[in-house]
Amino acid sequence: MLSLLAERPMHGYEIIQEIARRTGGAWSPSPGSVYPTLQMLADEGLVTAEEEGGKKLFNLTEHGRTEHTAPPWRDIDIQLDPVDGELRTSVRLLGAAMEQISHAGTPEQKARAAELYTELRRKLYAILAEE
Repeated sequence: MLSLLAERPMHGYEIIQEIARRTGGAWSPSPGSVYPTLQMLADEGLVTAEEEGGKKLFNLTEHGRTEHTAPPWRDIDIQLDPVDGELRTSVRLLGAAMEQISHAGTPEQKARAAELYTELRRKLYAILAEE
């Protein structure tokens, strides 16, 4: 987070999106981990938070600038297979579709989606068994 804020001030949600983008989806922190961390960094005097349009805009302090190190996603890029990012994106999109069905689908649609999910899980395990 310090490395991102060294580049420019950001809102918490922007930080989440930027970490996910820079790691090719390998690391996508949750709001439940980002916002408490930002509060901790503010308590330690490493960042400040200003209200902007009903949201908090976080900025690195001078003390924070001296504490930040090289961004961790540089190491991740070296280790990732490019297909991993595509797979993670597909999983997120599938999860989003399933969540929408869960909230807005009829009982019949939910049942069909559950069957499809079960079939997909079986097929995924079958792919692993092909070796």
